[in-house]
Amino acid sequence: KIDTELFDEARVVACTLVGSANRVLTNRNFTSLFIDEAAQALEAACWIAIGKADRVILAGDHHQLPPTIKCIEAARGGLDQTLMQKITDRKPETVSLLKIQYRMNDDIMRFPSHWFYNGELQSAPEVKHRGILEFDTPVVWLDTADCHFEEDQLTDSMSRVNKEEASLLVSTLQTYIEKIGKERVLDESIDFGLISPYKSQVQYIRGLIKRNAFFKPFRRLITVHTVDGFQGQERDVIMISLVRANDKGQIGFLGDLRRMNVAITRARMKLMILGDAPTLTRHAFYKELYEYIRETGQVITVQPPPPI
Repeated sequence: KIDTELFDEARVVACTLVGSANRVLTNRNFTSLFIDEAAQALEAACWIAIGKADRVILAGDHHQLPPTIKCIEAARGGLDQTLMQKITDRKPETVSLLKIQYRMNDDIMRFPSHWFYNGELQSAPEVKHRGILEFDTPVVWLDTADCHFEEDQLTDSMSRVNKEEASLLVSTLQTYIEKIGKERVLDESIDFGLISPYKSQVQYIRGLIKRNAFFKPFRRLITVHTVDGFQGQERDVIMISLVRANDKGQIGFLGDLRRMNVAITRARMKLMILGDAPTLTRHAFYKELYEYIRETGQVITVQPPPPI
């Protein structure tokens, strides 16, 4: 009786898609249904809620993270195709793109806008030229090719680690914090996101940060996580360790470009990518990204340390 009274009075009910099957919502109909993060929602789950509504609005980005599907057979059977994807393909006239973005410096935004959104994104005036340092470069690629770093695959998993690249990332972070000024970083709460597509690399970087006393005052401002862990988040500075370095140009699931779209677009003011250019640029996406950064930002060829 209490449930009935509460739901009779409610103008808005918030729940998960599967939660909409709860018995308290049985036989209830809604004028409008909003599905947030619809590009990560399984189609089967969407239909549970859709059956209770007269009108449906999907919000999300099918160029970013897909649903989590652990069964390869189910994915091959079509479960990895979301309802939002099908609508954008079959009913493009129903789709609206939110074209003004309020997060990124324009130099960071332009490449994902070109590759994923037909160049239609625009930067709001208040963020277009945002930066941390004067005469700074918003987008940088640190090319480790001359260092001959090597990726390692862990025997107990499919994950990979590149320890030398992780060390370079951490030392680059320390140098950048010193360049900004320790006091300013703390006073203005300038925050940093360290991203790698590989969990093993993330864990290794976390260990390096934890063992380095320099970072102790800044730990609340530094987040180290996979791409999936950064979905929906943003940081002033984003550093991405791409890990892969091999003679065959194999990049594994770095080929899932939706994840790279998420990683790149987390940055507000500064984006630094660390990777072995000869390995990565055999793929069209990374080749074009590398060329874009060379023209618009800065490509830094990292030199190997002198022999001891």
